[in-house]
Amino acid sequence: MNDFDLLVLGSGPGGQRAAIAAAKLGRKVGIVDRRDMIGGVCINTGTIPSKTMREAVLYLTGLNQRELYGQSYRVKDEITVADLGMRTQHVIGRETDVIRSQLARNHVTVMPGTGRFLEPNAIGIAGAGDREQKVTADRIVIATGTRPARPDTVDFDDRTIIDSDGIINMDRIPETMVVVGAGVIGIEYASMFAALGTKVTVVERRERMLDFCDLEIVEALKYHLRDLAVTFRFRETVASVERLPNGAITVLESGKRIPADTVMYSAGRQGMTGDLCLDAAGLTADHRGRIKVDDDYRTEVPHIYAVGDVIGFPSLAATSMEQGRLAAHHACGEPVSEIHETQPIGIYTIPEISFVGRTEDALTEAKVPFEVGVSRYRELARGQIIGDSYGMLKLLVSPDDRRLLGVHVFGTGATELVHIGQTVMGCGGTVDYLVNAVFNYPTLAESYKVAALDAMNKMRHIARLSG
Repeated sequence: MNDFDLLVLGSGPGGQRAAIAAAKLGRKVGIVDRRDMIGGVCINTGTIPSKTMREAVLYLTGLNQRELYGQSYRVKDEITVADLGMRTQHVIGRETDVIRSQLARNHVTVMPGTGRFLEPNAIGIAGAGDREQKVTADRIVIATGTRPARPDTVDFDDRTIIDSDGIINMDRIPETMVVVGAGVIGIEYASMFAALGTKVTVVERRERMLDFCDLEIVEALKYHLRDLAVTFRFRETVASVERLPNGAITVLESGKRIPADTVMYSAGRQGMTGDLCLDAAGLTADHRGRIKVDDDYRTEVPHIYAVGDVIGFPSLAATSMEQGRLAAHHACGEPVSEIHETQPIGIYTIPEISFVGRTEDALTEAKVPFEVGVSRYRELARGQIIGDSYGMLKLLVSPDDRRLLGVHVFGTGATELVHIGQTVMGCGGTVDYLVNAVFNYPTLAESYKVAALDAMNKMRHIARLSG
């Protein structure tokens, strides 16, 4: 008889939810993670620290209030790393306590240490001592997450040349910074440091950034970042980074040389599977350390599941949580509904972006007709009250059955607002619902009604011309 019905490797969003879901189903559950990493990368070095830091930046710089009080408005003149770190550490501490409490309340056994496969059903846990503890389980869930990918050609020193994990350990706010990679993480940090007054240069080998987002919204973000003195170098590749006593020079293949106090690499993520001894379980990972799973999150070995960033796209905390819950239900043989196809994407840049559904480019490529309805925050009373004159919400509506095909939001509260559209889409609602609904006034949510009326008027105009 095995020690556990279900054993989870990793306590990030996916691992937590898998463990708690199995415990709720009455199974005996254990979870393995390093003592200083309860909550995983999400709580300790990734999502939570970066979003907390963003909130601190917005507050201390007074950036959002400048529309009302003038461009020189600031809450604090000299913002230090300590100012940002104090709030971040507080939130990390509180979140860790919440997770420990939830695991304890659900009688999940927490085993501190790092786990590796000894056999398909056996895990060796190396803790603080020399001795490795062996535990066995009927089912195993791998939720070990990822770490920043580090190119071999770059001499990282965690001070001058850093990755996204090194951001929260910086000893000062740099005057100049090069961000290599214009993915989600790179652009989020680029916007934060630009808001702090750092002169940021973003280097990206592709033609555009965030190419999975709506083009119009990405262009609006780019405009705002340029307004914060961000320089973009698209279609450029880094040849080398020369570390010097007082900074670094980033050399591009085109011959450009960019001096900066700090260089941050955001070159994708690497699955943390290297130390798992996957071969002992009959498993393999790809070159990025990712594990292949089926629709039920089962790996090639039937009793082993994998969830979260370690299985690849979309690598979001929100989707990882749901994957963990579903994997636990499948592992326990309990019926469960599949993950809903309309999943929102939230990007915590300054200003933020969020969307659900398809983009204009994707619909055009698929030859799916659509009408666009747009609402701008500057035309809303709430937009004037909060001083957001740049925000916008865009609805993509099917002229055939009037259903929402996509919702794209840019500006204050975008990651919250998108859920209204997600709910309408998930329930099969139409643009008519938004036209006829009464929204609180003044709110940003009212933008849905304005955008819906805009789309409706365009469709009515076509109908009128068509006779």
